[in-house]
Amino acid sequence: MAEIALTPLTEDDREQFILDNQRAFQFGALEEFGRRDGHFEEDGEIISRKTIEAAIDGGKAYRIREDGTVVGGLILRIDEAKQHNHLELLFIAPEAHSRGLGFAAWQAVERLYPETRVWETCTPYFETRNIHFYINKCGFHAVEFFHARHPDPHAPETGGENDYADASGADGMFRFEKQMPAADEAYDPDREIQRRHGLLLLQKVREANEAPV
Repeated sequence: MAEIALTPLTEDDREQFILDNQRAFQFGALEEFGRRDGHFEEDGEIISRKTIEAAIDGGKAYRIREDGTVVGGLILRIDEAKQHNHLELLFIAPEAHSRGLGFAAWQAVERLYPETRVWETCTPYFETRNIHFYINKCGFHAVEFFHARHPDPHAPETGGENDYADASGADGMFRFEKQMPAADEAYDPDREIQRRHGLLLLQKVREANEAPV
């Protein structure tokens, strides 16, 4: 089985990291929309250089390596005081897709920051692969949707509002959170599934009891 490791981004690899990130995001959008895609932050790019550079400068950037070979990268923003931490970016090289590397990298992140109380991340509404990954694979929950009528009050680049809308106003961004177990409680995926099913069953029972006879 391949070994996945996270290594801190070095200054001499910064430019290639940016290019690799843009290539991976471009591939994802083209895979979703083909040549019809129009979700560009700057000319020809799904994610702008400015966005990536701001994330690198304001967070902790890592290369994702499979048996020593670079296969992607990620950027985290860590709040040591509150332990409400953010996954700013995560990408896997297109040629390394569908091998479980993204999930393995995320597991490595959780091991690297075991004191985290809450993880948070965002992804565009049209990135169905990402939505599946975060909710069904990593255990995140969608908690908010930013759009023209409900803008993000703290945009990563400026700190100001951002509704993530294109010219048609049709775009938007999902915000996800993952509540982590206490530091002394090991995460059990089967227990988490049982917890979710239990909450769903409880909700159904409540709705049945409240229904008019």
